[in-house]
Amino acid sequence: MQAYVELKQEVEEALLAGRPVAALESTIISHGMPYPRNVATAKEVEQILRDEGVVPATIAVLDGKIKVGLTEEEIERLAVSDQVEKVSRRDLAHVIASKKEGATTVAATMICAELAGIRVFVTGGIGGVHRFAESTMDISADLEELASTDVAVVCAGAKSILDIEKTLEYLETKGVPVLGYQTSAFPAFYTPDSGFAAPLRIDEPEEAAAMMKTKWDLNLKGGIVIGNPVPEQAALDQSKVDRWIQEALKAAETQHISGKETTPFLLSSLYEKSGGATLETNIALVKHNAATGAAVAKAYARQRHGLA
Repeated sequence: MQAYVELKQEVEEALLAGRPVAALESTIISHGMPYPRNVATAKEVEQILRDEGVVPATIAVLDGKIKVGLTEEEIERLAVSDQVEKVSRRDLAHVIASKKEGATTVAATMICAELAGIRVFVTGGIGGVHRFAESTMDISADLEELASTDVAVVCAGAKSILDIEKTLEYLETKGVPVLGYQTSAFPAFYTPDSGFAAPLRIDEPEEAAAMMKTKWDLNLKGGIVIGNPVPEQAALDQSKVDRWIQEALKAAETQHISGKETTPFLLSSLYEKSGGATLETNIALVKHNAATGAAVAKAYARQRHGLA
């Protein structure tokens, strides 16, 4: 794997010592936020983890290698370049082999985290089953990755633009545990309650860590979704979000937007319709997820290695 994976020194040392490490995706830097908020947020999220005693491992593909842990210069490079490809499982080998710049999605970050031996991954929200998937077959690769890759994903639930009911059904079919962290409701990214119950509830990071260790000790392959609701003070009004989504979906249909262009188009539309409020909520929930992810990573390190 050394030909393809390069660990930042602090990440490698922490993993060898059994200290807590948390993976972070890089599409939020390259495709998810405007410059310079993307750089500032990436650094702030890493600092939240460090302040809690957890080593951050932001993941991307650069110079023909999977980089697990980025320098400040590499984060800046991803943030300003217009040549960065959005990398999921399908794209990973091509982007590495062609030595292109690649930012990892949830699915690709999970793959890379597992290769490095990292079991906790902090992100904003997972992908899922898109609305009208019964005719478009538009289903995020994130769900298949959760079914097969041994990484716990701390997120603010599934993105509001998705069909959350079908997303939960898909995860159930694939045997993926979906936890509500200190909530009985499954969160919907911009709002703490999607209107659907979380299949399981936990209230302490130790509960998540115990479940992770037990699941993988039993060789029950696949990830775990830890739904961490956006803080109430940063949440958006559900009725407004629903209205903006319906308007954005109609615009996408009119403009014949489909496939991998759908999500960026819808999120951009929501940003415009909300007057930028969705970006502020996105930043708040990612930081909140980092704090929760740090607690889970530390609890897992204690249970797996007997370390703080």
